[in-house]
Amino acid sequence: DVLLADVNHYRVNELQASDRTLKQIVQFYIEKAERKKALNPTKTNNPSVNIIGMVGLGFHCQHDLSELKRLFNDLDIAVNLVIPEGTSIHDLKSLPQAWFNCIPYKEVGKLTAEYLNDKFNMPFIDIVPIGLTNIGNFIFQVQSVLSQFGKKVNYESYVDRQVRFVSQTAWFSRSIDCQNLINKRAVVFGDLTHATAIAKILRTEMGIQVAWVGTYCKHDTKWFTEEMQEVSKHIVISDDHTEIAQLIKDTDPAVIFGTQMERHVGKKLNIPCGVISSPVHIQNFPLSYHPFLGYEGTNQIADLIYNSFTLGMEDHLLDVFGGHDLINVNPVKDNNDIEWSNEARVELAKIPGFVRKTVKKNTESFARQHSVNLITVETMYLTKERLQS
Repeated sequence: DVLLADVNHYRVNELQASDRTLKQIVQFYIEKAERKKALNPTKTNNPSVNIIGMVGLGFHCQHDLSELKRLFNDLDIAVNLVIPEGTSIHDLKSLPQAWFNCIPYKEVGKLTAEYLNDKFNMPFIDIVPIGLTNIGNFIFQVQSVLSQFGKKVNYESYVDRQVRFVSQTAWFSRSIDCQNLINKRAVVFGDLTHATAIAKILRTEMGIQVAWVGTYCKHDTKWFTEEMQEVSKHIVISDDHTEIAQLIKDTDPAVIFGTQMERHVGKKLNIPCGVISSPVHIQNFPLSYHPFLGYEGTNQIADLIYNSFTLGMEDHLLDVFGGHDLINVNPVKDNNDIEWSNEARVELAKIPGFVRKTVKKNTESFARQHSVNLITVETMYLTKERLQS
């Protein structure tokens, strides 16, 4: 069969095109099966689900699929079909046999689920199961859908066991390591799915301040804004990477969570960045198991967040073990030509790398306020005393 993609490529982006084309393909083969009287809409005897929107180049998609299958297996729900990943067009006629549909990502699959709901009255769940709060809401929504079919289940004990014994993030959020991150400032930028999920985890589960959160998916700004209005006061909708780069520079956060583009920006500005969304580099497709979905995904995300904040620690270790030449330190100047004495430069180099940038910024700010053109060691100590008082 040859299908003409019903997409105006001058008016939609590639994510919208993927969503529409998937729905078009499903509709075509469902209607073809109907004409041939090969369609069997009879539901499976036991609870089953279609997972819709798994695309091969999605961010950590293969690992997410494995975790999602494990989650449904734990809930005693069979996976009927996974589309488009791993499914033949000849299998699409079996889609109506599932009890409900799962759309794990906001970017692809929603239109297909809406079509199946309109045609076969199939309920669907589009809660993104990333982060403890979202996963809990996702599972209880599954429970509600099953009850519509007369299947009474109670997943409360399952959620409790997973939170206490599988996911380590609830414990980690109470640890001193995570407490040290409270009120540090982060910025988040990416697609709809991952930007919203990571921003919620930072703010509500780890107590980290989200200076601003943004997405390049300009086609769904209403949903994104509604999801993020209680997470951050500053919401950014833009697909201009130069605008995002300038905004990061002006914000000067402790850490960035974004795409590979923001990682490049972070390297230039000496700000650590955790990659959480496409577009990505090949290094962001790890061979080891790194899902973002499900309870194991919460552990991977917590590691990513914590390690991103502490990337400067290796500089501190180099200082401790003499890895840096503390005498031949490059002269430090800012845009206003505030100079540092040789003694002050050496003293600054002795400060652990992960706080050196903050010390430099605070000292120069103090110098400007007091019309000091040459920063000395005494200026540094005066700045420290002022901040502690």
